[in-house]
Amino acid sequence: MRYRLPFRPFRPRRLPVTQPAFRLDADAVEVLDSTAAFRIRLLALIHAARSRIHIAALYLQEDEGGQEILDALYAAKAAQPGLDIRVFVDWHRARRGLVGQKKHAGNAAWYQAQAALHEASVPIYGVPVQTREIFGVFHLKGFVIDDTVIYSGASLNNVYLDKLGQYRYDRYHLIRQRDLAQAMSAWMTGMLSANPAVRRLDQPTLPDPAHNNRIRQFRAQLEQSQYALAGSTLSEDGGLSITPYLGLGKRNRLNRLILQLVEETSEHLTLCTPYFNLPTLLEQAIASLLRRGRTVTLIVGAKTANDFYIPPDQPFKSIGALPYLYEIRLRRFARQQQTAIDRQKLHIRLWQHDHHTYHLKGMWVDDRYQLLTGNNLNPRAFRLDLENALLIHDPGNRLQASREAELARILAHTSRIDHYSALETPHDYPPKVRQLLRRLGPVGIHRLLYRLL
Repeated sequence: MRYRLPFRPFRPRRLPVTQPAFRLDADAVEVLDSTAAFRIRLLALIHAARSRIHIAALYLQEDEGGQEILDALYAAKAAQPGLDIRVFVDWHRARRGLVGQKKHAGNAAWYQAQAALHEASVPIYGVPVQTREIFGVFHLKGFVIDDTVIYSGASLNNVYLDKLGQYRYDRYHLIRQRDLAQAMSAWMTGMLSANPAVRRLDQPTLPDPAHNNRIRQFRAQLEQSQYALAGSTLSEDGGLSITPYLGLGKRNRLNRLILQLVEETSEHLTLCTPYFNLPTLLEQAIASLLRRGRTVTLIVGAKTANDFYIPPDQPFKSIGALPYLYEIRLRRFARQQQTAIDRQKLHIRLWQHDHHTYHLKGMWVDDRYQLLTGNNLNPRAFRLDLENALLIHDPGNRLQASREAELARILAHTSRIDHYSALETPHDYPPKVRQLLRRLGPVGIHRLLYRLL
């Protein structure tokens, strides 16, 4: 008996005609063209900082790339003692080793060792979104340096910074907008570093029996929190503008925005996700678009471009089954929508470039909207993790050149899926993957994909 998802009708929503937004000049938006360019520009901005450096990322890793960033932060603080530097990372992720690694003290031990080597202080805060990592992480993104925002889904380590000949491809936008920078900075300093549930990782921490209770209270506050948009105007004049969004929990404002953007598509939607596992409502919204004759392009990483992929000639670990689970979901979706593929209304493109990996997220809606986000557009992002995004409203199509150039770079290493049968089935997978899938069974795979991944 095949396991069927319960049907939940998609209810159309409408974007408000006007919404609070920060005015934006077209020349204030720069799209960086590579992972290496992101590293070079980030280091240059840190070196030139004069007032603040506030960084939000899932993790700052103990490796050559992470060391280069941390060294730059300490050097900037030593050169400018009044510089306000704060780094925010996930509390749980920082206190464990890499997935599949034996017991390890995690990056927190490295932060403390580095702090002991320097007179200057660079506070690194661990942000707990849940009492256990499996139930939610700090997935916020954004680098605020003075009045500039670098927004990317990247964290900070070798592959995200293209340090040792391998890169993890993401999107990289540099936005010079004082009010936007202030809104993101004020939220980080006010909501995060001021909360008793958020603790310094660069300093030794003692066991605290009350910490889990503080985390639960903190999560409730995060679910209600949004950026304060001081200096914003209503986007009714048709000018170029940008609005930051926060989201945590099933029916949060960011989730609603994503669904609204899909529903508002009048001609063409382009969507990027590294892990194809769309939430039910988002999948239904895309199916609704296709039924109405709209064109949809999905740009997804091939399973070999997934950061969890383990080549067959290397020792297999259970985590290595994830890319195959995502391919199973993609093949199922392509099979359901094969008619739309045949009619050239659905374009599924797989990204693959040598041994590099793919981490792009975001949406382009007609020539009006761009969504920059770290949201993986999967059930976990929609239910468990703390996410944010920047919505660019461009009714005058003033960012056309940079938008088209970015999409051309992304598509350069993609191939089109013309038929669902071009994607492998479990029968084609390595024996250990097949064995694990048999143990999970269809119900177990469903639960894993829809509740955790």
